[in-house]
Amino acid sequence: MKKNSQAKKKTLKRIVSYTKPYGKSLAGAVVSAVFYVVLNLTTPVLIGQAIDKAVGEGNVDFSAMLRIIGMIALTVIGSAFFQWLMALFTNTVSYMTVRDMRRDIFAKFNYVPLRYIDGHPHGDLISRVINDIDSVGDGLLQGVTQLFSGIVMIVGTLVFMLAIDFRIAAVVVVISPLSVFVAAMITRLSHKMFIKQSRTQGEISSYIEEIVGNQKTVKAFGYEERSLKDFEDINERLRVCGQKSQFYSSLANPSTRFVNSVVTAAVTVVGSINAINGIISVGQISCFLTYANQYTKPFNEVTGVIPQLQSALAGASRVFDVLDEPEQSKDADSAVELKDCKGSIDIENVCFSYSPDRKLIEDFNLKVKPGQRVAIVGPTGCGKTTLINLLMRFYDIDSGSILIDGIDTQNITRNSLRGLYGMVLQESWLYNATISENIAYGKPDATIDEIRAAARKAYIDGYIRRLPDGYDTIITEEGMNLSQGQRQLMCIARVMLCDPPMLILDEATSSIDTRTEIRVQQAFNAMMKGRTSFIVAHRLSTIKEADIILVMRDGHIIEQGNHRELLERKGFYSTLYNSQFSSVKNVI
Repeated sequence: MKKNSQAKKKTLKRIVSYTKPYGKSLAGAVVSAVFYVVLNLTTPVLIGQAIDKAVGEGNVDFSAMLRIIGMIALTVIGSAFFQWLMALFTNTVSYMTVRDMRRDIFAKFNYVPLRYIDGHPHGDLISRVINDIDSVGDGLLQGVTQLFSGIVMIVGTLVFMLAIDFRIAAVVVVISPLSVFVAAMITRLSHKMFIKQSRTQGEISSYIEEIVGNQKTVKAFGYEERSLKDFEDINERLRVCGQKSQFYSSLANPSTRFVNSVVTAAVTVVGSINAINGIISVGQISCFLTYANQYTKPFNEVTGVIPQLQSALAGASRVFDVLDEPEQSKDADSAVELKDCKGSIDIENVCFSYSPDRKLIEDFNLKVKPGQRVAIVGPTGCGKTTLINLLMRFYDIDSGSILIDGIDTQNITRNSLRGLYGMVLQESWLYNATISENIAYGKPDATIDEIRAAARKAYIDGYIRRLPDGYDTIITEEGMNLSQGQRQLMCIARVMLCDPPMLILDEATSSIDTRTEIRVQQAFNAMMKGRTSFIVAHRLSTIKEADIILVMRDGHIIEQGNHRELLERKGFYSTLYNSQFSSVKNVI
């Protein structure tokens, strides 16, 4: 329990630290709250005076009442104005804080290692950026508003009550704290449920993102009923923890209202006795009843927003979990900017695994001369794509070294290292922008003529020019208004525009028809001349022209040579190659 309380305090402290840049708005909110409360508390005094001017037969002082009514109107208008001003300042603090948190967590995604992104459901990460930060915003907006006005209201009301009658004020002060005690007990009960609710919201967001994004596969395998059942299971768990969290937190408001009713009753009884004894007037009793209600009202308001506050703390803890993740190691101080290279690559005694208990690549060695084409083949899971990840430093090796032109990649800045490669993956990625912007993603300053030249080399220029808006056509999210083949040609054009010194082609033509593939392959062949190139391919017919073919299995190179040499050995490569032209199934 103590550890949980410390965690909540730490989370709250970090949220407050985000509001520090907006100290002026916070100060404005405090000043506005003071004026709002003072004017608000002046109104009951004026009303009490008006009542006293009308008590007793024939004692109505109309001129005095009219003057008091005018003053009441001014205080009400002034109170409303400063309440609006306080809301404006608190809204500014809340929305600016949420903006900064969302900006920080999005930036964090760009700096954490890819291992972290790959190891977490993407839907859950999206939920932290959207749902959890929205919860922080809602809780902060409610909490800050109630906090400022509540504290000032309690202090101000107490001062006014003591000025009128300290005995009745003492009754209010003694009984009111019971509502705080009750609220604190309920808060401890509900916090765990709100944490669980936030986690389950992330889980359901992840599942929805996964299923909706892969509806073709779901329908192709008749998974609709099973996916619905799985969704219902998660949804039911979310209902249960959400219902419990709301139930526990909803106890706070009626419990504190009960305590406040006791306060009102006590004030009425004590005030009536004092009025009978001539200690206070009827108008002062009316004033005291209003103050008693206003004194306890902040407790009600704070307990009323407990659900939002608890949800905000739960969401903030999940956001800070991401922000506290270690970032990828920084480039060494001695790291160099390698913008041009000959293309010599030496891989020496490299070991790597995604998890310590499962070895993948062990004692890997390879020497690639400048301009050579290196094809990488092997069964699924043998380490082909992993080798590409290591070359690009998407993941850092566990031991050994990878050298480019004799320089260890650990001593080359990541940006310049990745700029040496042009990479076309099997999974094409386009974003919501124009076609020209998508092609120029790696070279934003490219001219339209350069973009069109790259598109012609990728054999996509003709299709683009036939579109109504040509190169200004907007591509929808993930490029869903294009075919898979067209999306891949766009990605190929993107690489051709960058014209890098080295190439990585990971099943780059897998979604293209045979005729277009032949033409694009010709463009690739022209592009690969004089460039060190790595080609990952399952269709072995596409790599016959490679200078070196690496045959991988279980993270090791088991065969190495050109196409003719490997066929003559009649080893594993020969078996793989021949299996693609025979009716034999499951050769591997």
